[in-house]
Amino acid sequence: MNVSKTRGRRWLAPGCIAVAGLLAGAAWAQADYPSKAVRIIAPFPAGSGPDANAREIAAELTKLLGQSFYVENRPGASNIIGTEVAAKAPADGYSLYIGTTSSLSVVPHLYSKLPFDAEKDFAPVSLLGVLNTGLIATPGVEARDARALIAALKARPDSVAVATAGIGSYSHLSALWFNSAAGVKTNLVPYNSSSPYVDLIAGQVQLMFDGLPAAAGNIHTGKLKLLAITGKERAPSFPDVPTFAEAGLPDYAPIAWQGLLAPAGTPKPVLEKLSAAMRKACQSSELARKWRDYGGELRCNTPAEFKAFIDADRAMWGKVIREARVKLD
Repeated sequence: MNVSKTRGRRWLAPGCIAVAGLLAGAAWAQADYPSKAVRIIAPFPAGSGPDANAREIAAELTKLLGQSFYVENRPGASNIIGTEVAAKAPADGYSLYIGTTSSLSVVPHLYSKLPFDAEKDFAPVSLLGVLNTGLIATPGVEARDARALIAALKARPDSVAVATAGIGSYSHLSALWFNSAAGVKTNLVPYNSSSPYVDLIAGQVQLMFDGLPAAAGNIHTGKLKLLAITGKERAPSFPDVPTFAEAGLPDYAPIAWQGLLAPAGTPKPVLEKLSAAMRKACQSSELARKWRDYGGELRCNTPAEFKAFIDADRAMWGKVIREARVKLD
């Protein structure tokens, strides 16, 4: 009997040593993370506003963590293509993902079937920042603010054309939400494959609801004007522009956000190391200034805080989409 137990120990010992070696190796790999270049998958086109934000944070992470963080653009199909690539990437910390309002909060409610699960396939790392949504107008619009515009639209329904980036897009859903909240009717004009800003500046369409990076420069030069902006307080870069709450719409609160995530199953120590680096990156005064300039806020947080943020945002957009009865399949 004793001999048998002894033999059992002899046979188990090499296995235990092997497992211990693997665990030690995994722990060392996580402690040494990152030991090679890290790709950040971005589901939007190169040269776009979100792409610029992604490259800025990639540069900060490169400086902080001593390895190259680079952006790999995988645009198309309402962010679905890049999001699927990220969801199926190895969960080793060397493939990360820039999630957005559209990809993780909006798209899951628009399609019955997706090649990824927005809730289960990703591990939140940190929020990057939020962008307030503006009611952007061509200078020919007589209304000086949202309150005056609402009064004009109630007197003359469908009297203005509102540009959107296509049915189900952030700008389209924000416009539908505004119409419902304000009790007005507008003529929604989809731009599925081209930017509406040229036509907006020319006055071919009169309004657009959008995050401000794409419009901020033209607003500051007077080619466009801003009638209202989301947020609890006025934006520092647009101090003369009232909030939607001041216009009588306190519950109208669409915001565009970006954040860093990893494939589900990525080791917790890696997520925490990345999150800590993100929070340190958010201390950059230059990066914070850039976000403020276009009506946004640089805002990083912990994985748990970011998860709670996404859950609340997804629930909010789910309600908006259900009430608007928008479905893309």
